[in-house]
Amino acid sequence: MRRAVAGPEIERLIQLLARLPGLGPRSARRAALHLVKRREDLMEPLAAAIADAHEKISICSVCGNVDTRDPCTVCADPSRDPSILVVVENVADLWALERAGVVTGKYHVLGGTLSPLDGIGPEQLNLSGIIGRVKGSSIKEVVLALNATVDGQTTAHYITDLLRETGVKVTRLAYGVPVGGELDYLDEGTLSAAIRSRTPF
Repeated sequence: MRRAVAGPEIERLIQLLARLPGLGPRSARRAALHLVKRREDLMEPLAAAIADAHEKISICSVCGNVDTRDPCTVCADPSRDPSILVVVENVADLWALERAGVVTGKYHVLGGTLSPLDGIGPEQLNLSGIIGRVKGSSIKEVVLALNATVDGQTTAHYITDLLRETGVKVTRLAYGVPVGGELDYLDEGTLSAAIRSRTPF
């Protein structure tokens, strides 16, 4: 049995840090030690920021983005092109596209992809919101910025069928996104090329 090297509070901090993506037990220990060493200039502001964010974070009622305001910063931006709606799987994908700085339109977060094996059907995703946003609006193009996985492509086909009667143009990401790739792990140049080279679906 492994013996504790610190008090229960620090051990709990390590365990919580280890739950973060990209951090295992060893890197969580290094991060915890770094935070403890720099309590005043790093740990205390981080704890305050987490507490503040916890109080104010909400899900945007329009697009599904995570923000501290509703509608979110992206939806409230008047410089966005209301004729383009970019559909993404999750908030991480939305943020990845924003980092690339190539999307001028608005977003719609599905909250996942269709995956019958995992029990995720249309009812579990924010699909009805797409239809509601397209009907009776100025949206002329829906860009399916979904991961190039089997589930992502299945979801893209499903959305294309849903939108067929609306007459809106449906496009998808093109060059740059590898098959099996996930948007959150791609660099900005690849994402930029993929958005610029989108093709009809």
